[in-house]
Amino acid sequence: GSGAQIGTCGMVTIALSAVGFLSPARRGSLMTAILVFYMLCGCLAGYVSSRLYKSFRGRQWQMCTLLTATAFPGLCFAIFVFFNTILAFFRSTASVPFLDLLIVAAMWCCISIPLVFLGAYFGYKAEALSYPTVTSTIARAIPEPTFFMKPSVGISLAGMVPFAAAYVELFFIMTSLWMDQFYYVFGFTFVVYVILLVTCAEVTVLLCYYQLCAENHRWWWFAFFSSGSTAAYTFIYSFFWFQSLEASKMLITYMLYFGYMFLICSGIFLVTGAVGTLTSLWFIRKIFGTIKVD
Repeated sequence: GSGAQIGTCGMVTIALSAVGFLSPARRGSLMTAILVFYMLCGCLAGYVSSRLYKSFRGRQWQMCTLLTATAFPGLCFAIFVFFNTILAFFRSTASVPFLDLLIVAAMWCCISIPLVFLGAYFGYKAEALSYPTVTSTIARAIPEPTFFMKPSVGISLAGMVPFAAAYVELFFIMTSLWMDQFYYVFGFTFVVYVILLVTCAEVTVLLCYYQLCAENHRWWWFAFFSSGSTAAYTFIYSFFWFQSLEASKMLITYMLYFGYMFLICSGIFLVTGAVGTLTSLWFIRKIFGTIKVD
C-alpha cells in the first residue's frame, strides 16, 4: 500500500513538473506539491493494502491499516525531527522552524491518516480477489533448488537490471539533490521512471515464473524483495558517489547524507517492491486461469 502511494505520488509529481506546472526555480513549490500529493494518495494506500490483505485472508486488519498509515511516514518524520534538532543545536540555516514541524505533523495526523483509513474502509468493503484454482490447505514440500535457482541468489541479482536502466539519470538527480543545483529535465526523468517500473515488473515476473517451474510456490515475498533489491544497489551506489561530493569531515555531514539516502532508498524499495508484487500477482492469476481442468 505504501509503495503504491509513493509510486503514484512520484508519477504525478514528475508528470506535472515535465509539463511545466511545477518548477524547482519557485522555491518550495516542488516540495509542497510532493507533500500534498503524498497525503492525497493515502486513500490509495489504504485501499490497496486492505484489499490485498483481505484477499490473502489476513485477520489482523486493524494492524495492517495502522501500519500502512504510520510505518513509513512515521519513520521519515522521526528521522527528520532528529536531524532537524541537531541542525538547530548547531544553529544551522538548514534547520526547519518548530512551527513548520507542527504543521507537517498536523497534516499527517489530520489528513493523511484519515484518508488511509477511508481507503481501507472501501478496500475491506470490496470483494476479495478471486483465485482461478483451488489451493490446498497443506503446503507442498519444496525441492532443493540449484544454486542459481535459490531465492536469495535471485533476490540479489534481480535489482541489477532496473538499477542499470536508471543509472545515468540517478547521477544527475544525486548531483542536483546534494550539490544545490536546479534540475529541469523532468521529461527525461518521467521516461526513465516508467522504464524503471516496467523493468522491475518484467524481471520479477520472469524470476517468479522460474521459481514456479522449480516447484517453489512461495512467490509473494520473493517477488517483493526481488524488485525491491533495486534500492539496495542504489544505496551501495550512494557510498561511491559520496566520495565525489568533497564534503566536510564533520560527523553530522555523514549522518545527514546517509540518513536521508536511507529514507530515499526505503521509498524506492517500497515502490519497486509493490510494482513487482502486484505484477506477479496479476501474472500468476493469469497463467493459472488458463489451465483447463477436465
